Amino acid sequence: MTATTTSADHATPARRSVFERWGRTAYRRRRRILVIALLVAVVGGVWRTTIFAKVQTAGGFDAPNSQSQHEANLATSTFGRDAGDVVVLYSSKTLTTASPAFRSAVTHTLAALPHSRVESYATYWSTGSRQFVSASGHQTYAVLELAGATDTARQTSYDAIKTGLSAPGLRSQVGGAVPTDETIDQQTTKSITRAEGLSFPILLILLLVIFGSLTAACLPLAIGALGILGSFTALRLLTMVTGVSVFSLNITTILGLGLGIDYGLFLVGRFREELHRQDSVEDAVARTLSTAGRTVLVSGVTVAIVLASLMLFPELFLRSMGYGGVATVLVDMLAALIVLPALLAVLGPKVNSLRVRRSVRRAPAADGSGRWYRLAHSVMRRPVLYAVPIVVILLGLGSPFLHVVWGGVDATALPASAAPRLVTEALNTDFPGNPTAPIEAIVQFTGPIAGSPARSAGLAAYVTRLDRVRGISSALVTGSGGDIARVDMRYAPNPYSPQARAIAGQVRDVAPPAGARAYVGGQTAGLSDELSSLGRTLPWMALTVVLATFLLMFLAFGSLVLPLQAIVMNILSLGAMFGVVTWIFQDGHLSGLLGFTPNGTISPTIPILMFAIMFGLSMDYEVFLISRIRERYDQTGDNTAAIASGLQRTGGVITSAALLLVIVIGLFSLSSISFIKMLGVGMIVALILDATLVRMLLVPATMRLLGDANWWAPGPLRRFYARHGIHEDDGPAPGAVQAPAPAPVST
Repeated sequence: MTATTTSADHATPARRSVFERWGRTAYRRRRRILVIALLVAVVGGVWRTTIFAKVQTAGGFDAPNSQSQHEANLATSTFGRDAGDVVVLYSSKTLTTASPAFRSAVTHTLAALPHSRVESYATYWSTGSRQFVSASGHQTYAVLELAGATDTARQTSYDAIKTGLSAPGLRSQVGGAVPTDETIDQQTTKSITRAEGLSFPILLILLLVIFGSLTAACLPLAIGALGILGSFTALRLLTMVTGVSVFSLNITTILGLGLGIDYGLFLVGRFREELHRQDSVEDAVARTLSTAGRTVLVSGVTVAIVLASLMLFPELFLRSMGYGGVATVLVDMLAALIVLPALLAVLGPKVNSLRVRRSVRRAPAADGSGRWYRLAHSVMRRPVLYAVPIVVILLGLGSPFLHVVWGGVDATALPASAAPRLVTEALNTDFPGNPTAPIEAIVQFTGPIAGSPARSAGLAAYVTRLDRVRGISSALVTGSGGDIARVDMRYAPNPYSPQARAIAGQVRDVAPPAGARAYVGGQTAGLSDELSSLGRTLPWMALTVVLATFLLMFLAFGSLVLPLQAIVMNILSLGAMFGVVTWIFQDGHLSGLLGFTPNGTISPTIPILMFAIMFGLSMDYEVFLISRIRERYDQTGDNTAAIASGLQRTGGVITSAALLLVIVIGLFSLSSISFIKMLGVGMIVALILDATLVRMLLVPATMRLLGDANWWAPGPLRRFYARHGIHEDDGPAPGAVQAPAPAPVST
C-alpha cells in the first residue's frame, strides 16, 4: 500500500500551538488556578443545596402556543383553574355513598379545611353528578382546587392541609397534580442522593484498578465532582431567568460525573505517557494539552452543540435538558482543561504515587504490541467479515423501533405503591368515562351566548354533533360565561392511547357553531399537539446536529469522509438503542426484572433526549479514537499502522470510560420513575454497543476498507484545514506545497 500525504501532515510546526502555550501557562500559575477552583467549588457546594427548591416541579411536556394550550388558557380565564390540584379517593368496604355516615365523614372533613388554602372543592353531594360515584357505589372522590398562583404556592397550600384530608371510618388516598409532582420530586431527590453516594466509592475502586494508583484514580473523580457542582450552580442561575425542570438534575448529575471522568481518564492517561517521553513536568503538561487537550476541546464543543439542539424545542422539559446539558459539558470541559493541568503540574511524577501494582511506573508499550493492536490487525485482515455481521446485528436490534407507539407520561411512571398512581388507576377503572381527563372543547362566540336563541341553538346542535362522534360516550356543556362555553366529552380508551388521540382528532374535525370558534384541549388533545410540535422541530434539530458534527470533525481531522462515517456509525448504534428500549418498555419484556409497569407506549420526549445525549457521547468516543489515529497517520502516512496504533492507545481508555459511565447510569437507573429508568437502560445499551462493536470493531473495519480515502478532502478544503483547522500545531511550515488528494486503496 502506498500512501499519499499532504505537506500539512508532515510539516514542522512554525510555532507552538495555543494548547501547548496554555499548558505552560497552567504549569506556571498552577497554585493560583487551584485556589480559584477551590473557591468556585465552595460556592457551588453552597448553591447546590438550594437548587432542589428552585427548579420547577414535574411536567413541562406541553406544547406552548398549541390549540390545547389556548383552550386551557381560555378555560382558566373564564371559569378559573380546573386542574384537579388534589383528588382524594374515599372508599369503604361496607358503606356506600348513599349512606349518611359516608356522606357525613366526607363533607365534614372537607368543610374543616381552611379557606385560605382551599379555594373550592367538588364532590358527589355538592354537584349531584354520578361521575363522582364508582360502579360499585363504595367509592367516591373529591376534587380540590388549592390557593396559590404558582406551583410553589400551591405546594405550600397542600403541605398545610394534607394531614387533614383523611375522613374518619373511610379509607382515604390522595392523588392529583400537586401530590403527583411532590412524589416525583421526592423520588428524583432520593435517586440523585443515593446514586451519588454509591457511585463515588464504586468508581474510585474501578479507577484504582485502571490506573493502579490511588492518586491518579482520584483525579477524574475530582473533575467529575467539579462538573456536578458547576452544573448545579449554572442551573441555579438559570432558575432566575427561566423555568427549569426537576428532571434536568438527573441528567446534569449523570453527564457531570460521566464526562468529567471521561475527560479526566483521557488527560491523566496521556500525561502519564508523556512523563516517560518529556524532559520535565512542564513539557509533559504542555504536550498533554497540545494532544489530549485538543481532543477534549473538540469533543466538549461537539457534545455541547448536540445538547444545545434541545433548546430548539419549545417544551420546557427538553429545553431544560438543553440548558443543563450544555452547562454541564462546558463546566466539565473547562475543569479538564484548566483545573486538571494545574493538578498535574503540582503532582508531577507523584501522580503515580500510592500504587497498588508495580507496573504503574513502566513506560507505555511500544506500537505493534498489546491486545488492542492485535485486535485491530485481526479486524483489518478481515474487514468485511467483521463489518457485515455487526451491521446486521445492529439493524436487527433496532427493528422493534419500527412499530413504536407514542404516548404520554401517566401515573404508571410512578412506583406501583405510590398513592397518586393508585388513585389515578382507580379513577380509570372504577369510575365512568375519564372523570379527570375528558376531552374539552371551548366554544368562543363573537358575542354573549345568553339572550341569543340562535347562539344557544347553535351550541346545542354542536354538542349533539360531538355526541355522535365515534368513540364519544357523552358530551355535556359544563360551563358558560359571557361569550365562552365549555363542553366536556367522555370516552372509553386510555387518555394517552392512539385510540383516544384518534377520537380527539375527529372532535377537532366537527364544525363549530355559526359565528364561533372551537378550541379542543385536554390531556389527549395536548398529547396530539405535543407530537405535532416535536415533529415540526425534530428535522431542524437533526440538521443542526449533523452540520455541527460535520464541521467540527472536519476542522479537527481535515477529512470529509470521517464525519460522514461517524454519523452513519452513530445512527446504527442509536437505532439499536431505540429498538431495545421499545422492546423492553413498550412491549413489556423484562418489566418484572427492571421493576416498572409498561403502558404500551413510549413518551416521545425521552427518545429525543436519549438521541441528544448518546449522539454526543458517541462522538466523544469517536473523537478520542480518531485523534490518536490521525496523530499516528501524520507521523507515518500509513493508514493501516495508524489505525492499529490508535486503537492500541485508546481501546483501553474508551472501554474503561464506557464501563465507568455504565456504572454511573446504572445507579441512576435504579430510580422508581419509569421514564428515568428507560433513559438509563437505553443509554447503557447504547454505551455497551458503541464502545465495543462500533468503535472497537466496526470503525477499524470501515477505515481499513476506505484506506487513505479516510483522509480525503478537496484541495481548497485541505488548504483551509491547513490554515484554520484545530491542529496540535498552529499551521504548516512556511513554503509548504500541498500534495494531491489521496486515492482509495483496494484491499
